[in-house]
Amino acid sequence: MKKEQSKNNKLPVLQASKNITVRFSEVDSMNIMWHGSYPLYFEDAREAFGLKFGIDYLTIFGNGYYAPLVDIEFHYKRPIVYGMTVRVDIVYRPTDAAKIIFDYKIYNVADDELMATGHSVQVFLDKSYQLVWNNPPFYEKWKTEHNLM
Repeated sequence: MKKEQSKNNKLPVLQASKNITVRFSEVDSMNIMWHGSYPLYFEDAREAFGLKFGIDYLTIFGNGYYAPLVDIEFHYKRPIVYGMTVRVDIVYRPTDAAKIIFDYKIYNVADDELMATGHSVQVFLDKSYQLVWNNPPFYEKWKTEHNLM
């Protein structure tokens, strides 16, 4: 479990990585990864992070909440092409708000070149699909366990 100190404060940095080989179904007619695949790669990274740090979707759901995406963005740096193996690095961004915020970087595994960056924000909804304004108790506990408070 990687826990480094953040450069901006004393909170640990929680991060995970996921290697993915670009499939034919994920590229367009120019052999470049289709823009709709970026959110899927970020999703794979969120799942890897969640399993590594105990904040996966089933844990969130099991505690009575949903965590839908409300904001996602990505920025191209270099073309990602069919057959390339990339590494998606995901970093949790601490916040006091009732949100889960991640930053992403996608690298070409062959030469460690930065291919894309991104960001996502998730909020909490209760089982009646109502927005939760305060951190759910399980999330507060998770933050405390990982020294993020």
